[in-house]
Amino acid sequence: MYPPSLNWDEVSLGYNALSLLKTGRDEWGTVLPLIFRAFGDFKLPAYVYFTVPVPFAVRLPSAIFGLLLIVISYLLGRRFFSKSVGLLTALLVAISPWTWWLSRIALEANAGAFLIALGIYCLLSKKLNLGILFLGLSVWTYNSARVFSPLFLLSYFLVSSSKPSTMNYLLITILFTPMFFQLLSPTGQARYQALSLLDSGAIARIEQLQTTKPGGRLLYNKVTYWTGSFVKNYLSYLSPNFLFLKGGNHYQFSIQNHGLLYLITLPFLVIGLWKIRQNKLLLIWFFLAPVAGSLTRDAPHVLRAIPMLPLPMLLTAVGLSSFGKHIKVIFLVLLALSAMRYALMVSSYRIAYSPSWQYGYAQTIQFIKDHYDQYDRVIFTKKYGEPHEFVAYYWPWNPADFQKDKRWDYHANWYWINSLDKFIFVNDWEIPQITPTGKTLVISSPENSTPGVELQRIDFLDGQPAFIIKKL
Repeated sequence: MYPPSLNWDEVSLGYNALSLLKTGRDEWGTVLPLIFRAFGDFKLPAYVYFTVPVPFAVRLPSAIFGLLLIVISYLLGRRFFSKSVGLLTALLVAISPWTWWLSRIALEANAGAFLIALGIYCLLSKKLNLGILFLGLSVWTYNSARVFSPLFLLSYFLVSSSKPSTMNYLLITILFTPMFFQLLSPTGQARYQALSLLDSGAIARIEQLQTTKPGGRLLYNKVTYWTGSFVKNYLSYLSPNFLFLKGGNHYQFSIQNHGLLYLITLPFLVIGLWKIRQNKLLLIWFFLAPVAGSLTRDAPHVLRAIPMLPLPMLLTAVGLSSFGKHIKVIFLVLLALSAMRYALMVSSYRIAYSPSWQYGYAQTIQFIKDHYDQYDRVIFTKKYGEPHEFVAYYWPWNPADFQKDKRWDYHANWYWINSLDKFIFVNDWEIPQITPTGKTLVISSPENSTPGVELQRIDFLDGQPAFIIKKL
């Protein structure tokens, strides 16, 4: 499996889909929510609903959206340039590291990328109602779409000769107005507040600069800090380092030290950008795409840049179309070699980064399930993050029981599940302090193992121990 296992966000999406399928409620008991509380990160709803028919194939909708993005990429290239441009664009989307990798993970962003591209295709094809519909649906997939889609739609009406009809206004009202109301609520703002450029750390730095640097409050204030951070972030999304050399810094969203696009495409992408300089809407697409990601910390971030897709591939194909057969053949050969090198890196990534994918939960939970009746309680470490969600998904736990039987508390802007039936979920450092009560099964990390009889050890793919299972 590539990536090697499901992470906590993926099992959360899958289990909420299962809960909807069986009860019509999410894991917290909310009926058909428009935002999912999950761990306190409040996920947008579309991907969960897409997964309802296949909750135990949680990555399947993302794979389907990835395939559909290839199709819409071909249509964009063929309709507005040529068939050969369409074919090359589709090929690049199919094998580029950015799009290939994201299509293998259960990601709301991947659904957003397809709906944005489809919406833009419809707008460029003068199918306004469909364009508004798909862009409107995109804002319920991923937060970057909530910035990009309204801005692009507004830009479209400003630069095109199209005037909104009554049906256009109706669709905008139905799809976008609830989003804006949701964004004004605490739940709608929760994710942005956690990633805001002006967090408590930033404000503390501003106050320090005001007292230690010449210029004081005139030069160092929230406006200048925010503006400087935004511009720096924006430029980072267009940098060769991010797009062609190193990729993102988040282990789960790209192969480390490899660009999101193949380096061989760089000169042709630049040529393609020059060739479409008279196409206002494509230029607006290109320059608006990084805005959403630039509003948050941790830039450049692979997922927050998804409004760009599949434009870099389209521009590359447009740029290559200026050259003759020999250059195109050389390009395709170098592209194939680049793809082969990337495939080798993916193979080694699976082993090296299995801890980042919380590998081992499925095997550990299967062991517990097989021996559950033999114990009075099960102590489970929280070291690798949210064990309750993995228990719920891999068991799978009856959603109706899970909704009412889990015990939890809320602090640090997070919902912490502390117990479920016989399970007690504890911090890893607390495990050595456990006092045996009855027949106890303990699942710990190797750093904080307990006395007792070791029953099984679950290793990461690199052979290092992940979980140690003991009985007390």
